[in-house]
Amino acid sequence: MSRAYQDLGLSPEVSLLKVLRTAIRRLHPDTLAVRSWRDARKRYYRELLLAHAAAQAATEAPQPAEAG
Repeated sequence: MSRAYQDLGLSPEVSLLKVLRTAIRRLHPDTLAVRSWRDARKRYYRELLLAHAAAQAATEAPQPAEAG
């Protein structure tokens, strides 16, 4: 799991929007203002969302096998 995702301290039950909002709030305003870093920020957000999806998948209870 991503260290950046763990640093957010969010539970896997929260929505994707909550993950993004928390990540944006944690970034320094100067980081958000630099237009040349836009692609890097997008990659960062994408990585956080993938880590969140992995955390959600890990906490889901396994489905019982269907009887044949």
